[in-house]
Amino acid sequence: MAKKHPRAQTQEKGKGKRLSDRAYSRFLDLMFQKRFASGAVLSQRELSEMIGVPVTPLRDALQVLESEGLITIHPRTGIEIIEPGLQLVRSTYQFRSIIESAAIEVYCEVANESELIELERRHREAIELMRTVGYNDSTSAEFDQLDNLLHHSIVRSLANPLVESAYKRIHNHLRMLRVSGKWTAASASRSLEEHLGIILACKARDTQAAVRALRAHFNSAVGRLFGVL
Repeated sequence: MAKKHPRAQTQEKGKGKRLSDRAYSRFLDLMFQKRFASGAVLSQRELSEMIGVPVTPLRDALQVLESEGLITIHPRTGIEIIEPGLQLVRSTYQFRSIIESAAIEVYCEVANESELIELERRHREAIELMRTVGYNDSTSAEFDQLDNLLHHSIVRSLANPLVESAYKRIHNHLRMLRVSGKWTAASASRSLEEHLGIILACKARDTQAAVRALRAHFNSAVGRLFGVL
């Protein structure tokens, strides 16, 4: 059998990588859309059909998902989907607290004043919308965007690629917990108000107050999740 040209081999590998990336992204989309029941066990063939990617690149994506703690691969029985629970809440927020408690001290000192002013403005507007409009598709999308914006800005202030990479992985756990919970305008408003406390402490360049506000926010967030899982 004739050997394939190196360029053809490279192209095949590139195609396989693209399909694997597609499988990974599509799996997350379906999981966050609650298309998979928590704790469900599915075969590779079932997942391949749902995701629309052949089994071989799907296997590569599943290895990554298992390394991130989102699934468990059982060789004889199938793929078990993560089931959000209290242990996941504890683990996720313990990790976030360790990373962000260190990062908030840096962020408090280096955050641009105009950035903090804009964050404050958007949070106040979002809180008012929660009060007048309620928790709907539009306000929940703004809530998610502000939550990501603030916390990722805090982490990025460390300028540490290893920390950012690890934080992105745990972010999928956080998203899973969020879609599993039952958010209301009241609970979302409380979270945004806690954010506002962090932002105002940073505007005042009060590092100790910012750390206290962040830790209080995480403690409250854990309490809210314990109440809905």
